[in-house]
Amino acid sequence: MTKRMGRKMITVTINGEKKQFPQGTTYEAIVEPYQEAYGNMIAVVSVNGKIRELFKKVKRDCTLEFFTLSDDVGYKTYVRTATMLFLKGIYDMFGEEAARGSRVEFAIGHGSYIRAGAGVNVSQEGAERIKNRMKELAEHKTPFFKRAYPMEDAMELFRAQRMTDKEKLFRYRRSSFVNVYEIEGYYDYYYGYMLPNAGYVKWFDVIPYDEGFMLLLPTKKNPTRVERFAEKKKLFATLKESEQWGRRVGIETVGDLNDQICSGSFSELILVQEAEQERKIGEIAKEIAGRGNVKFVMIAGPSSSGKTTFSHRLSIQLRTLGKIPHPIALDDYFVDRELTPRDENGDYNFECLEAIDIRQFNEDMARLLKGERLELPTFNFKTGKREYNGRFKQLGPDDILVIEGIHGLNEKTSYALPEESKYKIYISALTNVNVDEHNRIPTTDGRLLRRMVRDARTRGADARRTIAMWPSVRRGEEENIFPFQEEADAMFNSVLIYELAVLKQFAEPLLFQIPKEAPEYHEAKRLLKFLDYFLGVPSESLPNNSICREFVGGSCFNV
Repeated sequence: MTKRMGRKMITVTINGEKKQFPQGTTYEAIVEPYQEAYGNMIAVVSVNGKIRELFKKVKRDCTLEFFTLSDDVGYKTYVRTATMLFLKGIYDMFGEEAARGSRVEFAIGHGSYIRAGAGVNVSQEGAERIKNRMKELAEHKTPFFKRAYPMEDAMELFRAQRMTDKEKLFRYRRSSFVNVYEIEGYYDYYYGYMLPNAGYVKWFDVIPYDEGFMLLLPTKKNPTRVERFAEKKKLFATLKESEQWGRRVGIETVGDLNDQICSGSFSELILVQEAEQERKIGEIAKEIAGRGNVKFVMIAGPSSSGKTTFSHRLSIQLRTLGKIPHPIALDDYFVDRELTPRDENGDYNFECLEAIDIRQFNEDMARLLKGERLELPTFNFKTGKREYNGRFKQLGPDDILVIEGIHGLNEKTSYALPEESKYKIYISALTNVNVDEHNRIPTTDGRLLRRMVRDARTRGADARRTIAMWPSVRRGEEENIFPFQEEADAMFNSVLIYELAVLKQFAEPLLFQIPKEAPEYHEAKRLLKFLDYFLGVPSESLPNNSICREFVGGSCFNV
């Protein structure tokens, strides 16, 4: 550290090159010369391994790393900032009550669905008014300010604005201070980082949809382009139904859930939620049984969606209706290991359709449909070979094959089978509780925590490995599962409104084991901060057939 013209000079190392800046220089000013060279916009920086927002100032010698919109932390920062800017648009165009009552509910593709508060004009005209106000703020580079409030002061601030969801959330926070963001007189709380000013929100669109609006943003893969909204009616209806159920039982936010835990009625909540899931599984089973020609139930969903437990519970419901279900895993039709396609890194790509012997699968299923008796394979994951060990099958009048696999909804998987013989089910853990009304919980966070807990229990894999492989898992889902969601005859939301309070006990020790120098540390720290919102509960009161048991252990289905 040196002095220049009376000001201390700070040495900042960027990409191995040392540069000097006056103490108090913002990180925004430091990264500005690098913005164009990086291709994608730099959103936040890492200062000696700690994430810092760009409006923060350099205080001491440090090493900087940049995160752009193509990085997870940078992209989430952009989404968060755009969301607050959208709500500021509602605040300015339709008033304080309208902004307070608007709720960020869930994501559909690259759009965030925001249910509008009272007094908002849900129309194309209303969308244009909000969008134009956002553009005005962006053109003026209206700054976001961040201030750490003492907890009681923050609660008083939001109490005065009648944002009771935030007041309730803060009641369970252990920290003494809470960060509040403000843009031109509009205050809000966000869990995560924010961009310095509205001018960074360059790419967005707003369209009216259902009872509110879709805030359309770029994807992480193409962070400078907003694609046209692709409507997914079945997925939207499933998500909305889950939100409405949460509203009926009085649990829409983490604060509501924590209140329920403290009230002593948490065991009742578990029973109500489990009964609701069993009811829905029963309805799906009745529909299958009611279609007399169905012989193949095809179940698909992303990682950690609870497919195995769901398959077992659906099979039980089918049995009560006089059907005889037989489980089959598409994985048993993997091609031999040496024939498996490889990805761009040279690793085996087990998630592509070509990793499955589709021709043999269709031949076998077509023969079964004709009433023939045949021997089905079992894939030996240790040897990487398909084996035949005397597993013979022949379908009788009431027999149904329950087939589980990530490609189950893809028509190419079962091209030889008549449509009327198939019933397709999409299952996923679609989060139906928010941190508060303006901070939604991404579905992928819940599934990542599920998988982390299960991998540690069943595979001896640490949290670092699970986090490291998660982007690859997500890419496989984007390519092989999500494009076929709307092909399903039924959708099932496997999320349990209480489950994050249960997973917390199992996930936190795993996340704390990730060392600071590991690349996965930032994600671990984010998840720990997220879990800190929840009051933890033990798993003992979970039914042994609960989907949550598939991850924490103790399932009667031995999963």
